[in-house]
Amino acid sequence: MMALPGGRHLDSVTLPGQRLHLMQVDSVQRWMEDLKLMTECECMCVLQAKPISLEEDAQGDLILAGGPGPGDPLQLLLKRSWVISTELRRIGQKLAQDRWARVHSMSVRLTCHARSMVSEYSAVSRNSSKEMGQIEKLLMEKCSELSAVTERCLQVENEHVLKSMKACVSETLTTLGQHFGQLLELALTREVQALVRKIDASDNIYTTESTTGNLFSLTQEGAPLCRIIAKEGGVVALFKVCRQDSFRCLYPQALRTLASICCVEEGVHQLEKVDGVLCLADILTDDSHSEATRAEAAAVVAQVTSPHLPVTQHLSSFLESMEEIVTALVKLCQEASSGEVFLLASAALANITFFDTMACEMLLQLNAIRVLLEACSDKQRVDTPYTRDQIVTILANMSVLEQCASDIIQENGVQLIMGMLSEKPRSGTPAEVAACERVQQKAAVTLARLSRDPDVAREAVRLSCMSRLIELCRSPSERNSSDAVLVACLAMGIQLQVKKTKISALLLWLLFWYIQGCSA
Repeated sequence: MMALPGGRHLDSVTLPGQRLHLMQVDSVQRWMEDLKLMTECECMCVLQAKPISLEEDAQGDLILAGGPGPGDPLQLLLKRSWVISTELRRIGQKLAQDRWARVHSMSVRLTCHARSMVSEYSAVSRNSSKEMGQIEKLLMEKCSELSAVTERCLQVENEHVLKSMKACVSETLTTLGQHFGQLLELALTREVQALVRKIDASDNIYTTESTTGNLFSLTQEGAPLCRIIAKEGGVVALFKVCRQDSFRCLYPQALRTLASICCVEEGVHQLEKVDGVLCLADILTDDSHSEATRAEAAAVVAQVTSPHLPVTQHLSSFLESMEEIVTALVKLCQEASSGEVFLLASAALANITFFDTMACEMLLQLNAIRVLLEACSDKQRVDTPYTRDQIVTILANMSVLEQCASDIIQENGVQLIMGMLSEKPRSGTPAEVAACERVQQKAAVTLARLSRDPDVAREAVRLSCMSRLIELCRSPSERNSSDAVLVACLAMGIQLQVKKTKISALLLWLLFWYIQGCSA
């Protein structure tokens, strides 16, 4: 984790897998590999930092095989930043363990990497700014200071003195990390500015495609880079592309990049400023655009209406175009040719139902319940818990409307929703398990809300819903060990029993504690 100005942090940059190699080698071989990235003046420094004997934890050292491509400052920055941030983290770990020999050798290696980054970037980039030069100087001074103080620590045997020096090393390491974060942010900002200017000025389809692809790659490095891109006009430049007919074939790529940038509030603010919602509505409602283009536009809508972004509640322009967008998204769900397209469209609809309650009434008028429930039986469109999560989210939010119950019964929806109570992960990955938990919980919530209608309650009882609820409550494995699913199932059971037998809710809550004790 690299500290940036203003208290922000930049996560360790992940590099393409084919460029990283974990190598189990001895010290001399590691040194020879390092020479690929080191200048001659650093060779003696590296050699002195490598012990002849192999420490047990040194075998896990990461070696970056091959240097950055010539004239590619972005790749250079990303590769070097990964190495340096990894070294900073590992030095902190060894410092906490009082492994002073390792702390010193890694500090010297960190100095080499920092010097290499500065010299290599200066060689391939344009003239550095005065501010960058000052931070580069501060960074190298702190690197030298860290190497010197860790070397002195190797000679100290007094524990009290070593303890005070440890605090000094920790402070130096923190300051060094801050300088590195500042330098990296300045350098990346310059590169982003260059990419944005290139997109903004280009009328060549191949240049725009290549540059947009580079910008998209940067968005995958995390939220801090997305903030930089938004701040430097990336959103404005990409919407300019999406408004030019000559670039129609680039719309999917540009929209995919916009969806990534809008994961941060700064991106949504910029989208609002350039009337981005209106542009998205135009794309979604224009059947002349390819399905892929409309699906990527739906992805941007899903992102900017995410309930996790508080800024979305102030998208006044979205309310003006909401009816057009909702209509287009329902149509896209109905005509989707693949599961991915349906997932993007349904995710946008799910987020919109959180965004404004009027959306639920629009969906009722558009017969969205029929469209969604019919899709559940189409394996080509709905075959993952992630997609069913979006569907049941929409149904749960729509179930607050009284008319929803009759539409659900008419479309045989009670049975389909009950089927979601049996959602199980296939792969067992944490993401899929979490998705299955959400499906089960929201299915129970939906049925509990719908059971206010006596017809729905009777239909649920007829389909042996109570037996399934008891099974979910008593068996943690059936509910993926989720307490949230347990509570939702109990709430639904209470609703069904009250409708069926008028049993006191208090009595049923006592039953809850009994069941919970049995499942403990």
